[in-house]
Amino acid sequence: MSSLRQGEEIPISSLNETIEHEEGENEGNSHSGLKNFLWHGGSAYDAWFSCASNQVAQVLLTLPTSFSQLGMVSGIILQVFYGILGSWTAYLISILYVEYRTRKEKENVNFKNHVIQWFEVLEGLLGPYWKAIGLAFNCTFLLFGSVIQLIACASNIYYINDHFDKRTWTYIFGACCATTVFVPSFHNYRIWSFIGLGMTTYTAWYITIAALVHGKVENVTHTGPNKLVLYFTGATNILYTFGGHAVTVEIMHAMWKPRKFKYIYLYATVYVFSLTLPSAIAMYWAFGDQLLTQSNAFALLPPSAWRDAAVILMLIHQFITFGFACTPLYFVWEKVIGIHDTKSIFLRALARLPVVIPIWFLAIVFPFFGPINSAVGALLVTFTVYVIPSVAHMLTYKSASARQNAAEKLPFFIPSWTLMYVINAFVVVWVLVVGLGFGGWASVTNFMRQIYTFGLFAKCYQCPPKGPPTNHTLHH
Repeated sequence: MSSLRQGEEIPISSLNETIEHEEGENEGNSHSGLKNFLWHGGSAYDAWFSCASNQVAQVLLTLPTSFSQLGMVSGIILQVFYGILGSWTAYLISILYVEYRTRKEKENVNFKNHVIQWFEVLEGLLGPYWKAIGLAFNCTFLLFGSVIQLIACASNIYYINDHFDKRTWTYIFGACCATTVFVPSFHNYRIWSFIGLGMTTYTAWYITIAALVHGKVENVTHTGPNKLVLYFTGATNILYTFGGHAVTVEIMHAMWKPRKFKYIYLYATVYVFSLTLPSAIAMYWAFGDQLLTQSNAFALLPPSAWRDAAVILMLIHQFITFGFACTPLYFVWEKVIGIHDTKSIFLRALARLPVVIPIWFLAIVFPFFGPINSAVGALLVTFTVYVIPSVAHMLTYKSASARQNAAEKLPFFIPSWTLMYVINAFVVVWVLVVGLGFGGWASVTNFMRQIYTFGLFAKCYQCPPKGPPTNHTLHH
């Protein structure tokens, strides 16, 4: 990109030296007051909180439905499988980032006022066509990821305040989420990532305990899996769950030592398992097939102060996650209009506002909480998160000289480049056949069914009928 070399260009001998300098500078600033402590993060711990917080937000509420579509055994197996697969491709992205940055810094390029993004890594390593592919898939994924957060906000708040329909709540939260334009970069999500993960942890364990306390509903049935369409829809939602890689490069770039990122996503995934597995298992055990007609776990849990607290905390976390998904889009837009290197927060915030408008509009058009997760997973996450990183890694290191001069050597558990290629090829084939093929067919079929049933611009998607809080109302 033309803006790549904006800002100072000074000779830098290596990536390690660059990051050591940045770390010293940032650590010095962190002692200047509480503001820097809360606002300016770049450690490995910050990256872990960012990954874990971004990985599981509203999708926590849809995973019980995925279990009802998949059955208990498949649900558990696929969560673990896609968690490992997602950690692997996040590792590949981190390797490619380090490779790209090392090569650029040998050319005396400094990134002082420039945030490196995934499509720039692809362009630098593989050329302009890969830049276009990465830009198209990543931006579309982030766009719909932001849309999903708005839909989830409206869906959740309705369960504690139904004076407004979900569409009206979408208008309100769209305005609230637009305030994320004031957050400059991922450096500034330190305290928000910490708070967000704490909120999701509370919500996950509330769901688990509330389901166990509630016990099995009368005549509960567990028929899943019984339809291929539902099975692959559920599987694709889980694929989407562990596909938060669209912001991986931006999170790495915000680190003082990006080389430390390699296994951070895996560590974050292990923690996420402690939230997603117990909550999904408990909900499916208690409510069984009732989850097939409710995409939001909150809809089946009885009203209480505990549930209201979980809803409010999840809302705040979804606001944070909206910012996570939108920030890379803000960066792209800033680069397009040529203000990415400006230091004026207010100018950048004003310029970012047009990015929020199409997200707001799409959330109103397609308010299908749950089915949209699966559709995005099948059509966008498959390529952005799994296929493109795997293929890009194979092409980047296809020559013997590239392998020999790689900035990062093979991990200790991969003894040869042949095995590395075999693993990458398996990821590509599996995701294309199962994720895009079967998953795409199932999720699009289910998505179109929602449009046929509820229509576009649905005023109140899957809302319970108004009236006294009877069992029918709560379990609809």
